[in-house]
Amino acid sequence: MLKTLQRRVLVSVTAILVLVTGAVLTSANHSWNGYHWARTSNPFTLKVGDNVNSTWDPILNTTISDWSQSTVLDLTKVAGGANPRNCRPTSGRVEVCNSTYGNTGWLGVAQIWITGGTHITQGTVKLNDTYMNSAPYNTTPWRNLVSCQEVGHTLGLAHQDENFDNPNLGTCMDYTSDPSTNQHPNKHDYDELVLIYSHVDSTTTLGQLVQGMHDLAHRAPPEWGKLIRQSRNGHQEVFEYDFGDGHKVITFVTWA
Repeated sequence: MLKTLQRRVLVSVTAILVLVTGAVLTSANHSWNGYHWARTSNPFTLKVGDNVNSTWDPILNTTISDWSQSTVLDLTKVAGGANPRNCRPTSGRVEVCNSTYGNTGWLGVAQIWITGGTHITQGTVKLNDTYMNSAPYNTTPWRNLVSCQEVGHTLGLAHQDENFDNPNLGTCMDYTSDPSTNQHPNKHDYDELVLIYSHVDSTTTLGQLVQGMHDLAHRAPPEWGKLIRQSRNGHQEVFEYDFGDGHKVITFVTWA
């Protein structure tokens, strides 16, 4: 989730993960806890539902082209299957939406649903025009940064760097208040995708209906649930909302 706090934008600071079974959180370079789409071969094709307007269409085209340069995956744009206002997920694909979601404090939200601990079953990206229609965010660089990073999360990537004071890394997976050189993936992102998808699975979640997942919706404060982890400086927190029967929403937050 992208937060606008003290004029600093946190790209994807909050991401929602819906779990069917309990997951053990692991770490990697900038893999997002090992979350990935299950598939039986590489490269695989992931459908991206186009629920955006004419302003965002060229931005989404750029994002799809950028991530499709990976050697292990290709994104293909298909007709959207969601109402942009609520951006409900579709099993086996990613829905990308834009709307005026209100003064939420975020520019964009990436949401992924997980089954079996690590397998992504569906994803959504929301792009918030309440902010993106106004300065300073109503520019191509800002839109490229937000779209690229949020879709990157739905592939299983975390951020490369979360320190605003560091120089830009030349990737959209980097926190920044200057999007000029952080609009697209870089080689390290593509290398990380190769690591994430270095194995193949015995089954696939691409284009598959996963029962019990579709209606577990995004939750926002104050419904994040209980705080289960906090970094020493308090800038990173993890919340858990337990639906019962093994269904959970895990909210990862990085504060300014």
